Formats: sequence, C-alpha cells, structure tokens
Amino acid sequence: MPIEAAAESIADRELSFTRIINATPDKLFRAWTDPAIIVKWFTPEPWKTVRADIDLRPGGSSCIVMQSPEGQEFPNHGVYLDVVKNRKIVFTDAFVRAWEPSNKPFMVGTITFEDLGQGKTRYTARVQHWTIADRKAHEDMGFHPGWGKATDQLEVLAATL
Repeated sequence: MPIEAAAESIADRELSFTRIINATPDKLFRAWTDPAIIVKWFTPEPWKTVRADIDLRPGGSSCIVMQSPEGQEFPNHGVYLDVVKNRKIVFTDAFVRAWEPSNKPFMVGTITFEDLGQGKTRYTARVQHWTIADRKAHEDMGFHPGWGKATDQLEVLAATL
C-alpha cells in the first residue's frame, strides 16, 4: 500500500449504498454468481456484459467482460477473497488470477445479502479503494448511478428466478 494511502482513512476511500430488494438472499446470490445470469443484469444499459467466467471460491478468479455501446470490450479480472453462500461475496481486482498481482489494484468489493424475511433482502454494496484519488475516479465514473441502475436490473431479474 502506498504510504499516502495508509494515512487516509478507509471511510475516505469507500463508496457504498444499501437498498431493500424484493428478492430473497439466495436469488440475489445466485444472480451474482451464475455466469449465465450475471450477463443479464450486471452492466447498466446501454452497456452490456458479454461474458462472465467465475471460479466461485476464495482464491478463485473471475473475469467479467463489459461492452460499450460502441462495441469496445473491457475485461475486468479479479479474485474472490471470501464467499459465504447467500450472505456475502468479497472480491478484488488486486489480483488477476490465483495470486498474480494486477498492474493497478483499484478496489475491494463487498456485497452482502441480509435476509429481512417476507422475501426481502437488505443488499449492501461496499467498495473500498486503495486511495482517495481512486475513490474519486470511481465516483466520477458514475458509481452511484451505475451501480444503482445495475441493482435495479438485478432486482427485476431476481424476481424471475
């Protein structure tokens, strides 16, 4: 970790949001972990997710390929750090596979699914960045509207699972 990042509080490097979703945790977890399902909701329209390769286990790698409206593909490689079925997924782009470091670590993502009963889940997406500059760049890319729109798509799809 860069020395300047160590001096920055984690709260200053974090983006997050929480939403109550009309779907059970098992449906949301499945939508996050089944490659055939994740391509249907993960990227906010008009972007698309064109491929998802997932090895769902701590240390397992993932590659989610997003496509711009112009057709340019953006592979996002990462590794799962923790997986608790129907409760939590923790992943990072600090590694591209196994324990091979990425060229530029950007974030650690934590997705939690809290069962509220009656078919509802408290869904929290928390993204911690290495630096405040990384957090700001992610915010400027449209973290809240983008992840919010993708979550809208997730909720609609989860209702059909």
